[in-house]
Amino acid sequence: MSSPADSNPARGSGTQPREVTSVAVLTESDLGSEAQRERRKRILDATLAIASKGGYDAVQMRAVADRADVAVGTLYRYFPSKVHLLVSAMGREIARVDTKTDPATYAEMTRHQRLNLVVNKLNRAMQRNPLLTEAMTRAYVFADASAAGEVDHVQKLIDSMFAGAMSDGEPTEEQYHISRVISDVWLSNLLAWLTRRASATDFTTRLDLAVRLLIGDDDQPKI
Repeated sequence: MSSPADSNPARGSGTQPREVTSVAVLTESDLGSEAQRERRKRILDATLAIASKGGYDAVQMRAVADRADVAVGTLYRYFPSKVHLLVSAMGREIARVDTKTDPATYAEMTRHQRLNLVVNKLNRAMQRNPLLTEAMTRAYVFADASAAGEVDHVQKLIDSMFAGAMSDGEPTEEQYHISRVISDVWLSNLLAWLTRRASATDFTTRLDLAVRLLIGDDDQPKI
């Protein structure tokens, strides 16, 4: 899935790029104690709960801190903005979809069937709560360079899910390239569905077409 910065409309408009301020925050790799990991989990749980009921605008740092039972200053050490919060939450939700896919299920399936299975699982997960999905996707699309790490993590999760579905072992470079194209198509159609420019059926049909064009189907596989 292409980084939002790649399609920033401000580029080429003569507008000077906004300077990104470096913020000292705790990354996942910095969380050495169980207490820190639990605190981060509570923060993300609170973010998901608030976004599920009120969407993007309802996710305010004070509200998240209160619900997670942490000080606002502590919250900012983990996530310096609501964009960081929501993109991180998106990563966790996508990772949950991935862990629910049992590798044993793949045994008797073709690559086309496996990839469609994963795509459809991701679609259903994102369509389950439109308010939450809109909040997470909005943050992802409009994230600036300060949230590059969180955006990259989400992108790699989706690419790995799709590439893994195509592979019988370790995904090849070509399969990762294909998965990147499919993830771009997926994001584009997710946005179309969220803005009511496409129905859930349109979403599924377009993704199935993209998969067949890129890797073929059961009768005429291309890879």
